[in-house]
Amino acid sequence: MSIIAQTPRIIIREFLVEELETYLKHFTDDRVTLYIPKHSREERIIIFNNALNQYQTTNTTGIWGMFDSTTHSFIGSCLLRPFDDKASVLELGYSLEQKYWGLGLATEMAIAISSHGFNDSTINEIVAVTTLANAGSQRVLQKAGFKQGDNLMRNGEELAYFKLAR
Repeated sequence: MSIIAQTPRIIIREFLVEELETYLKHFTDDRVTLYIPKHSREERIIIFNNALNQYQTTNTTGIWGMFDSTTHSFIGSCLLRPFDDKASVLELGYSLEQKYWGLGLATEMAIAISSHGFNDSTINEIVAVTTLANAGSQRVLQKAGFKQGDNLMRNGEELAYFKLAR
């Protein structure tokens, strides 16, 4: 298990095989999944297993768990992935357990994971998109230094677009 980033309050690290049920349970809360793409349990299992496999080849992109640095309790998950086939641009995504909302942990994570992404010298930009209604995540991104750009369309849905340049 590799630690990807750490702050005084959170550890962002690779998931362990035995954390599959923790990961799956996270996505059964309708409030957590309100603004993120919907996937079946089977699709989430595939996503999780793909993440475990990807750990063998890269740590610049992936899906990782966020854990409390003191209690090691699960906080949520975050990801960096290629954005629109642009080799120098990564997309940030995340979701937090509801009990951790409003504590500044998402902003802390966004700053830490962006710094991790920029450790790869080929990455010039990190972007994030949110549904137009997801004002909370938009505030998180702005607090983390992302600048809002023009909205974009993805899969027929208009999304708010944010970017952070190196």
